[in-house]
Amino acid sequence: MVEYRIDRRSGVATYVQIVQQTKQALRLGLLEPGDRLPTAREVVEATAINPNTVLKAYRELEREGLVEARRGLGTFVRRSLGAAPADSPLRAELDAWAARAGAAGLERDDVAALFTSVLDAHFADSKGDA
Repeated sequence: MVEYRIDRRSGVATYVQIVQQTKQALRLGLLEPGDRLPTAREVVEATAINPNTVLKAYRELEREGLVEARRGLGTFVRRSLGAAPADSPLRAELDAWAARAGAAGLERDDVAALFTSVLDAHFADSKGDA
């Protein structure tokens, strides 16, 4: 099951963070079709956010066809995204690269900017897709 981490200083709306983290878990294969998302109550207990915020995120995911709410049972994954499993050799290479960047003195925001610029150069046609 996915565990949401809310960064209140990020400037990103809380419900958007939940949507983004769910999509990331789907892309990495951490969530698969049939898996149940945490209930709104479970997310509220773990993150101290408003239950309506969780429900808004889940409605957005449902609108996108990624999950479905089953009355009295919970919210379940309908389909996966991408094909980048968490245990991919590419992840190990990226992990090593990030470690080298940190050792070279780059801060998180520097690494993110550098990585984003490379992504933009290689995936210009799919920019903005979620």
